[in-house]
Amino acid sequence: MTTDRASRPILETNTLRFLCSVWIQGGTRGEVCRLLDASVFHDPLRRVVFEEIRELGSVDSRRLRELLPARLTNRGFPDFDLKSLLAAPEVSEKEIDQLFESALQLLDLSHPTEERLHD
Repeated sequence: MTTDRASRPILETNTLRFLCSVWIQGGTRGEVCRLLDASVFHDPLRRVVFEEIRELGSVDSRRLRELLPARLTNRGFPDFDLKSLLAAPEVSEKEIDQLFESALQLLDLSHPTEERLHD
């Protein structure tokens, strides 16, 4: 599977939005994070956001969004703006399906030699 350069930032951002969504239970977030390889995030900021989400584990999504800014500042991103990166915490069911699709595409990129999770 290939992704063009223009769509990669969208996939990364949408995956982070999915992981921070109120629709996702902490255990599900933890499982997706376990399966995703941080190296699929090409942008340094988005990679660090993912690493912090993974590190926080199964906390509630609202608490996750509260904790991320300080953690990102500690990692060298003092101008981190969660709202501009992740947009609104509340998304519709249709939007969550689209965000989940992005996460599946990055999961495929995390495991290129395994059977595809996304078609």
